[in-house]
Amino acid sequence: MKIELQKVSIEEKHILRHLLELYQYDFSEFDLEDVNESGLYGYTYLDHYWTEEGRYPFLFRVGGKVAGFALIRQVGMTDSNDAIYSVAEFFVMKKYRRTGVGRDVAFRLFDMFKGSWKIAEMEENKPAQEFWRKTIKEYTKANFKEIQEADWDGPIQIFRTR
Repeated sequence: MKIELQKVSIEEKHILRHLLELYQYDFSEFDLEDVNESGLYGYTYLDHYWTEEGRYPFLFRVGGKVAGFALIRQVGMTDSNDAIYSVAEFFVMKKYRRTGVGRDVAFRLFDMFKGSWKIAEMEENKPAQEFWRKTIKEYTKANFKEIQEADWDGPIQIFRTR
C-alpha cells in the first residue's frame, strides 16, 4: 500500500475544507456540535494554516486516493528551546482505518517535526485515545508520559521525537 503525505497547498485548501466536514461529522458524536444554517460545520482556523507561522496542513493519499488529513501546530517552546508540537486535528477516512495508514502517517509526522509533542484527546473520544496511546507507545518504545491538565478534559500524551 503506497501512502503519500504532502503539505496542502493553497490551491488544494478546498479539498481540506471538504474533508474537515466529514471529520467534524464523525467528531460530532463526541462534541455534540450541530451544523450551521447552511448545513455545514465550518472550521474556524482553516485559513490560519496559510497565514500564521507554526501551522502545518497535510493531506495523505493511499494509492493516489485521498485518505485523510493532519493539522499540526507548534504550540510553544521548551525551556531548552525545543519546539513543542501538537496534533490539532487528525482524520483517516473510514475505509482506511485499522489498516496502518494512520500509524504510518503519524510516524512520518513525528519524524518530520523534531522536538517535543503533546497530543490530547477528549475524554469521550475513546477510539482516539486507543489509537494515540498505541501509536505513541510503539513510536517511542513506551517512552512517553500521560498527563492531565486543568484546562483540558481528557488525557494528554507527551514525548520527544527520536
